Amino acid sequence: MPELPEVETVRRTLMELTQYKVIKEVVVTWPKMIKKPENAEQFSDALKGQQIEDVQRRGKFLLILTTDYTIVSHLRMEGRYGLFQKEDLIDKHTHVIFYFEDGTQLRYKDVRKFGTMHLFKKGEEHASLPLSQLGPEPFDSSFTILKLKEGLAKTARSIKTALLDQKIVVGLGNIYVDEALFRSKIHPERVASTLHEEEIERLYKEIIATLSEAVEKGGSTIRSYVNTQGQIGMFQLELFVYGRRGEDCKNCGATLERIIVGGRGTVFCPKCQMK
Repeated sequence: MPELPEVETVRRTLMELTQYKVIKEVVVTWPKMIKKPENAEQFSDALKGQQIEDVQRRGKFLLILTTDYTIVSHLRMEGRYGLFQKEDLIDKHTHVIFYFEDGTQLRYKDVRKFGTMHLFKKGEEHASLPLSQLGPEPFDSSFTILKLKEGLAKTARSIKTALLDQKIVVGLGNIYVDEALFRSKIHPERVASTLHEEEIERLYKEIIATLSEAVEKGGSTIRSYVNTQGQIGMFQLELFVYGRRGEDCKNCGATLERIIVGGRGTVFCPKCQMK
């Protein structure tokens, strides 16, 4: 599933490709993707004549801002956007098409059909689910060491599980939690509330550093992720633990191990990340 760096990369390329384009028509062939309003026809009707003004990101969600509305889009496992010409063949897994007045088309493709779209009156999107319960952005001034400390102190869950739930800080998924914990020298099964001051400070810095570096590299191409222009991310070349079970630790040479934490496959170094 795309995490903050991948979604940020998609956001940037969507901005380049679609800003100021005017929507002529929207066709939805898999109505279950539209979670708000109640039916896909209302979604399509509302967006006719709307101009795309901005593309933002909140955690792992894309926010496509039009003249009067905000589309809150979650890519889930396989979702992809792409800009096409009208003569381009439509892939069978394309489920939403935004037809623009200039003849181009923004197509949303999703092999597993897990992606979602919510439509809100612009300015109302942050007051309701799926955005209303999200924690602070890792690059925002609202995310502080104190904020992280307070969030971790309230939970008896493992540190990995706590970081995955998007309430303490947004944007971290399986890849970047594993990476940030490795770089912080924290075992993924540690109870979050037992972390001491120095560990929390280290984790805070590594969350920001890991995500910043991944954004700079265009994210990690794990499985099928590409950006909206079909380009792959390159941060996977920098990964210390994720996807490297059985390989040597880049820091100490120990064999990396894989366990299940909170139902998620988790790779760590038993020497660098001792309990």
